Amino acid sequence: MKLLFLACLSPKTGNHTTAERIRSHIESAGHTCELRDAAEFQSPAEVANLISSNPTFEGALAIHLFKAGRLLLDIQVPFGVIFGGTDINEDVKVEQKRVVMEQVLQKARFAVAFTDKLKEEAELYLLSQSSRIYVQPQGIQTEVSEKFCWSEFLRSSDASIEHVDELRVFLLVCGLRRVKDPLYLVEVFSEWHYENPLNVLVIIGPKCTVCLCLFFLSNSVVRQKIDPLFTVEVEAVVKRAAGVFLAQERSQQELHAAMKRCFAVVNSSVSEGMSAAILEAMDLGVPVLARDIPGNAAVVQHEFTGLLYSSPQEFVHQSHRLLSDHELRERVVRNGKLYVEEHHGLNQERETYRRLVDTLL
Repeated sequence: MKLLFLACLSPKTGNHTTAERIRSHIESAGHTCELRDAAEFQSPAEVANLISSNPTFEGALAIHLFKAGRLLLDIQVPFGVIFGGTDINEDVKVEQKRVVMEQVLQKARFAVAFTDKLKEEAELYLLSQSSRIYVQPQGIQTEVSEKFCWSEFLRSSDASIEHVDELRVFLLVCGLRRVKDPLYLVEVFSEWHYENPLNVLVIIGPKCTVCLCLFFLSNSVVRQKIDPLFTVEVEAVVKRAAGVFLAQERSQQELHAAMKRCFAVVNSSVSEGMSAAILEAMDLGVPVLARDIPGNAAVVQHEFTGLLYSSPQEFVHQSHRLLSDHELRERVVRNGKLYVEEHHGLNQERETYRRLVDTLL
């Protein structure tokens, strides 16, 4: 079976990584899966023409009900959809988008939600048959580059490399989009850095998605830049903020190496479907400080697998706890690792997508 797979494929983003991983699952079952960037197409008619002119396509798949799913509305082959997170958390609030997403969900052979919460939200806001929505958490696999140089990484981010071994780097991994809210912690972190220059925040992401980094001599955070105008704003704010830095994009293996060396991985998003960076940090044995939103709370159990915060001031408070309470740090690291191993294995994810794709036959 040959499938057309549509997703938002900005380089080195979570969506791209997720799409590539799911494609590999499908192809491991003997199918052919052609992954295309949803941004290539302007309308459902273009995708319908592609499929009709190439009869070898027997089905389709899309990540994100609106950005990619809407492009499948005119095709004459069966398809499935995977919730992206912002479609259910944000786009349903816009009436025009909600109507389109309902049409997509009604026509889809199946839908996949990363969490029970996303499934519940879809059932609440969209006219859908819950029996066709399956919950499958993201599968996580990390790989650390052996050639990664921590001091070079800090130097390239314009962070001080004095006392490198003493630095506490908080790493924020995200795209420079408003929904990721990369500036949420900048002011309070900068104030904290003045109190203790060893604490820094680093924000990291692809070139087309600028990253912010905040450093407290042992903390680093990374963020991506996707919205050009917002990116300019972020860069200007970070440039004026002490202890906060932007890092250049890195390969997935180098990013994992940076995560493994940092003091903690931070998430400050307004909305998340399921943050791969959070789960990757857990798998790498790195503590997580995540903003208390539904998508994060679905995978981070406060004081057990990580720490949640609901304000910039509480972020600093929880960071202090992580710095001073070694038993707490060891507990969230240990439990986070076990949680990912138990709930986010690749084998179960692979079997789920193989089974669902078979329903398109």
